[in-house]
Amino acid sequence: MECKVEWAGPSGMLFVASTGSGHVTAMDGAPEGGGNNLAPRPMEMLLAGAGGCAAYDVVLILKRGRHKVEGCRVELQAERADTDPKVFTRIRFAFTVSGRKLPLAAVERAVQLSHEKYCSASAMLGKTATLDWSVTLIDTSDTAD
Repeated sequence: MECKVEWAGPSGMLFVASTGSGHVTAMDGAPEGGGNNLAPRPMEMLLAGAGGCAAYDVVLILKRGRHKVEGCRVELQAERADTDPKVFTRIRFAFTVSGRKLPLAAVERAVQLSHEKYCSASAMLGKTATLDWSVTLIDTSDTAD
């Protein structure tokens, strides 16, 4: 895996990242830090990556279990240390998973497996932060097709 990050120039703190898979994303700083608020902060990207990694795992685990998962959203709330380096100290993952007749136990197990075994981002962030999670299940069995 590879990535290149390049400063976009002297007029602010905008950085552009190019990934090895051929994608581009921007990151910027807050105005009080010299940025222009044109893109997410780097730490926001890190938090989003953890959410994406965990949600990916949950959907994949449920699909492999032949469950009829139709949606997965994870909302993250993070707390950071007061002093530098301002690492994450606590991250809460609130999953909302929807599907037809999904067993709550299967969804909770998928989330647990993601955090304990598969999600590389959670494994790394868990070195400095307490990670906890909750699950809300939405049964779409009664919705019209």
